[in-house]
Amino acid sequence: MKQKINLSGSFVTLGILIVLLVVFVAEVFLGGSENSATLMKMGAMNNYAVVAGGQWWRLFTAQFLHIGVMHLVSNAVIIYYMGLYMEPLLGHWRFLIVYLLSGIGGNLLSLAFGSDAAVSAGASTALFGLFGAMTAVGLRNLKNPLISYLGRQAFVLALINLGLDIFVPNIDIQGHIGGFIAGFLLAIICGDRTMKEYNPKWRVLAGAVLVVYVVLTVRQGMVINF
Repeated sequence: MKQKINLSGSFVTLGILIVLLVVFVAEVFLGGSENSATLMKMGAMNNYAVVAGGQWWRLFTAQFLHIGVMHLVSNAVIIYYMGLYMEPLLGHWRFLIVYLLSGIGGNLLSLAFGSDAAVSAGASTALFGLFGAMTAVGLRNLKNPLISYLGRQAFVLALINLGLDIFVPNIDIQGHIGGFIAGFLLAIICGDRTMKEYNPKWRVLAGAVLVVYVVLTVRQGMVINF
């Protein structure tokens, strides 16, 4: 039997890409996407500003900023292709929730173990959240050959990108790992259109792990950055 996924109606993915483009244009006009002052003004991640300055909103806003046009393009292309498959699988609201909260989750790990002086930004924390979410969905739909295959491919893509991160300077690898973890847990909590809601025990466990993750990263971030 052929397995099909409906690729129509990925309007949340399109909306995300439009927002990323609009924000990037604003960066350029406000001083340049590679200007640290501009990035800080628009909400880039900086651990010291988050903790000592109380600017916790940066955990959210940093995922919409990019440093240079190639940074934007590379993230946007992968988000587009991941969204084509994942938005129909998860549903529009689940997809948006996983995407946005994974971005925060990735920045939390960066807060806990990154440099307090570094200025970082990018949608890759949320993108790795999509990798993690697709991995979880694949594991929970093993009887569906296509979905389980997409899950394996997402996991492999995450590993390849993490491997490349090691050799590229100024990459926030902590943010990538954190995004993957958050996306994986959020997909179990939210479920998907194929299986609807997962086993309540797994959802509760994933929720508990996510709460512990948030508490520990915030606590660690406050210890080392204040």
